[in-house]
Amino acid sequence: MTSQEVFDLYGRCVIGNYGRLPVVIVKAQGSQMWDIEGKRYLDLFPGWGCSLLGHCHPRVVEAIREQVGRLIHVDNTFYTVEQGRLAELLSKHSFGGQCFFSNSGAEANEGAIKLARKRAGQGRYKIITMEKSFHGRTFGAMSATAQSKTHAGFEPLLPGFVYVPFNDVDAVAKAITDETAAIMFEPVQGEGGVNIPSDDYLPKIRELCDEHNLLLILDEVQTGVGRTGKWFGYQHSDIEPDIVTMAKALGNGAPIGAIIAQPEVASVFTPGSHASTYGANCLVVSAAIATLETIESEGLLDRVGQISADIVDRARAMQQRFGFIEEVRARGLMIAIQLSLPGAAIVSSALDKGLRINCTQGNVIRLLPAMTITTQEVDEAFEIMAAAFAESESKLVTT
Repeated sequence: MTSQEVFDLYGRCVIGNYGRLPVVIVKAQGSQMWDIEGKRYLDLFPGWGCSLLGHCHPRVVEAIREQVGRLIHVDNTFYTVEQGRLAELLSKHSFGGQCFFSNSGAEANEGAIKLARKRAGQGRYKIITMEKSFHGRTFGAMSATAQSKTHAGFEPLLPGFVYVPFNDVDAVAKAITDETAAIMFEPVQGEGGVNIPSDDYLPKIRELCDEHNLLLILDEVQTGVGRTGKWFGYQHSDIEPDIVTMAKALGNGAPIGAIIAQPEVASVFTPGSHASTYGANCLVVSAAIATLETIESEGLLDRVGQISADIVDRARAMQQRFGFIEEVRARGLMIAIQLSLPGAAIVSSALDKGLRINCTQGNVIRLLPAMTITTQEVDEAFEIMAAAFAESESKLVTT
């Protein structure tokens, strides 16, 4: 098939709810992809941040290949070795909590919302979330998301969410009432523009939760499983949350989400209170185990800091060249280049030249590279980015 034939097929048979890039990908490996015509692309946003080890990492591929011939799926009325092993790994790398498994980050956040409300008891149902947040597209997760563009056309939303500015402890404190059950936010806002809070933000929110008997829920769908250079984003602060949600990098592209909850919180989920038919499906759990074991055995958490520093240095060098770059910020391999102009044209130009990057919030170039990306690939990526930025600069001059 040609690209156009695939586009036509989608036009006839697929709901048009995605703004798709005009590329048909047929193969990917590491930080590289190839389209149906054989063109090669560097990918600094692999799988929307899911492929933290890069596309089709050999150990993940082998784990899935081995698992598929042994056991693909068995329902959760049985025990499986795989689910127990993955829960043990996540518990070890976090705070000794207990796990629930789902298929996505949105589902993990739905579960966290239910868990918080059930633990709080009658009359306490409100959850404080942050402006510019993103928690998913299912109804509870969408209602928790404090971005009006996500809500448009789906009102009325699920009641009980109170929105306050991110990185504003006083605003959180003023929003707490006798009906508040929990405070929920991302340790670093991803979709909101890679917004990094002050160092004392998480500790002070933890103090508020302790003072008012509230649960602290951290949405680590994007920050979790090594993206920031630690297993979880909260580990950059000296605190423990009550609930952590994750997905994206957990299966390195296999569809899996999870909750880790403090044991005393987890205990309120009893049989019949929550479930997921495909949660902890053996196939995706095997991918997640391989992902965690690879990160640990190959020392890749340490490599995150090295790659991040290299990319940030290059981005700040570009900032000296291009006056429309306002700021460069990063937490590990969550990297933002904030512009004073719209970024969509830069993303499009880079793609034409063979580089995949992302723009969020209209003017923030967002990079979520794999922790296995090579120095040579970073060199090539920044050559392409510089060319794409130069095109935008020339258009500014001519207008």
